[in-house]
Amino acid sequence: MNKIALVLSDALRYDVARDNMGFLGHVVETKQASLYKMIGELPSMSRPMYETVHTGVPSSVHGIVANSIVRLSKMPNIFHVVKEAGGVTAAAAYYWVSELYNRAPYDYINDREVDDENLPIQHGRFYTEDEYPDIELFRASALLVRKFSPHYLLVHPMGLDYRGETFGSDTKEYRNHATRQDSYLAPLLMEWKELGYTVLVTGDHGINKDGSHGGITPEQREVPLFVVQANGEGKGDTGETVSQLQLAPTILNLLGVPIPKTMKQPALM
Repeated sequence: MNKIALVLSDALRYDVARDNMGFLGHVVETKQASLYKMIGELPSMSRPMYETVHTGVPSSVHGIVANSIVRLSKMPNIFHVVKEAGGVTAAAAYYWVSELYNRAPYDYINDREVDDENLPIQHGRFYTEDEYPDIELFRASALLVRKFSPHYLLVHPMGLDYRGETFGSDTKEYRNHATRQDSYLAPLLMEWKELGYTVLVTGDHGINKDGSHGGITPEQREVPLFVVQANGEGKGDTGETVSQLQLAPTILNLLGVPIPKTMKQPALM
């Protein structure tokens, strides 16, 4: 089985990522990576889109239609499929991810750090505060790679969502934090490539200039998809627009595991 790291940066807008994430821009410019514009599903809210990203189906199908719905996923998803195929799974993420794939409701003490081969997310490091520092989240992710070499790793920083909702997306605080995330990720990306990982960077949703999301405008739906393959080969800025429903089957296809029949959209590669 191959290895994939998905960086799901909460509220990462397409245009802001393209214009302000310089290292990712470099690997795209030099065709060491590929960039797509991805159209997010609706509603452009976090918990529904975490589930859409991992199941490849719309919210009306998987049933997580609002942030207020607290239950485990009922659909075939990346964590379950990889575990069932004999792979190792890991996540450094907001606690809603634990509630979707490990246990619900979340226990703030027992579920904060888990290492259990019987769980869908076998190695989890979860946080509960939106302002949790992204640098600590990236370091936790790096440690998971070094200790457990997961086949599928989810890296889920919340910093852009927090700053976007606090200051708005048309602000230096939001734009500068995109640059900051890029600088946190750059050395890890190089390390993970050396370890054989393909790294995908995207957002669950975008955000309006007034700091809101949940609706249908391009600012709320358009997110980037950077694909940095372990072999160093990329297409540059493809100019292509793709569906968020293609992400889950693409990840499973890159991993080399069977794609469930519920994931009906074609893999990108």
